[in-house]
Amino acid sequence: MAPKPGVIPLGPLRLGDIFNGAFATLGRYGKQLFAVGAALYGGALVVVLAAAAVAYSAVSDHLDRLFELTEYEDPSSRDLVPVLVAFGVVALLGFLSVVIASAVVYAAVPAVLQEAVLGRPTTFSAIWRRAWARMPAVLGAILLTGLIAMAPSVLAMAALMAGIFGAVATDGDGAWVTLIVIGAVCFLALVPLTLWLWVKFSLAPSAAVFESQGPVAALRRSATLTRGDWWRVCGMTLLAGVLAAVASYLIQLPFNFLGMFTSSLGTAGLDENPNPAAILAVLGGYVVLAAIGQLVSQLIVAVFPPLVSGLLYVDRRIRTENLAPVLAQAAAVPPQFTA
Repeated sequence: MAPKPGVIPLGPLRLGDIFNGAFATLGRYGKQLFAVGAALYGGALVVVLAAAAVAYSAVSDHLDRLFELTEYEDPSSRDLVPVLVAFGVVALLGFLSVVIASAVVYAAVPAVLQEAVLGRPTTFSAIWRRAWARMPAVLGAILLTGLIAMAPSVLAMAALMAGIFGAVATDGDGAWVTLIVIGAVCFLALVPLTLWLWVKFSLAPSAAVFESQGPVAALRRSATLTRGDWWRVCGMTLLAGVLAAVASYLIQLPFNFLGMFTSSLGTAGLDENPNPAAILAVLGGYVVLAAIGQLVSQLIVAVFPPLVSGLLYVDRRIRTENLAPVLAQAAAVPPQFTA
């Protein structure tokens, strides 16, 4: 059986080619991508819910005493500290679970694109193995990008906050007012630098998967590929993010509405002084529906922008490294050199 054509023309890609390719990839390989994402984010959700249940059972007595306090009583540290520690651990565990799940999904997208560009079939198990194998490199590239891109803005924000706090402490004397102005100017000047660095390294996850690069090498590769075409990469990446955010919001709306409706029905049946278990039971419907909506919307946010970034990576290699003939030979179709 002849292989299917790839999701993009094997030549320099226009805006329409890239977004059509992203949608075509979702249409042809959506089962594999969404299955990987659902397994990962669903697993993260299960881990968080299980940890929350364990935390609640461990500190339920402390919670009961905290809910029994009147508005004139202060909580004791022996009740407050265990509750804060328990649910702080749950929050940390949830954060780590989502970060790892997101890194695997970010690795799965280029793994799918490697086959989609050539029109070759793939399976869930193949994508799963490839994504987990490249997850450490992708996670390292994402974290390094965040650290490098956010460092200028963090420093500028620190200077601005120092000036504000100093002005408050000294009744706004001239030196501190000057520092506030300098901090504000630095912050505004360094925000574009943050955006520039983020776009410069935005192709690093794709390089980490396509070329099996380590985190630092992937960042260098991204910087090389985006050189001379920063504005185009920036515009398409931002457009993909906006489309994904709008889709995510629209997906979450009905789930949140249903959750609030079920919660409002449940609160009508509560006693005047409900216990924590009753409150959690009433809120359970909202939490579950909101979590499902967040899970579904997260799949869109986690998959579509990386698809566009992956196709931009392919496009930059086609334009700068004459990759089209190599891809055409691998796909066994004639190259298409469109302007």
